[in-house]
Amino acid sequence: MMDVLVTYDINTQTPEGQRRLARVASICESYGTRMQYSVFECRLSETRFQRLWTELAEVIDPYVDSVNFYRFPGVLADARHTLGLQKARNLGKPWIL
Repeated sequence: MMDVLVTYDINTQTPEGQRRLARVASICESYGTRMQYSVFECRLSETRFQRLWTELAEVIDPYVDSVNFYRFPGVLADARHTLGLQKARNLGKPWIL
């Protein structure tokens, strides 16, 4: 398993861009925990990481959108330092979908 931070910036100046944003958010929600509007923490196997990458690549427009993946060598919680309000996190907990 690996901890991954996913961030994205989707161009929403068109109705198609707004649909892409909704789809990207939905995909990310199925793989991780939303930390901010465009930021997700995920704990993934290599297979699920590749699946997430592929699903997002099929949705975005690579000429105007971007998705960034940050892989952490250790546990993401050990790398996180928060200023201000701390939000509940379910990273690594069993999920019921």
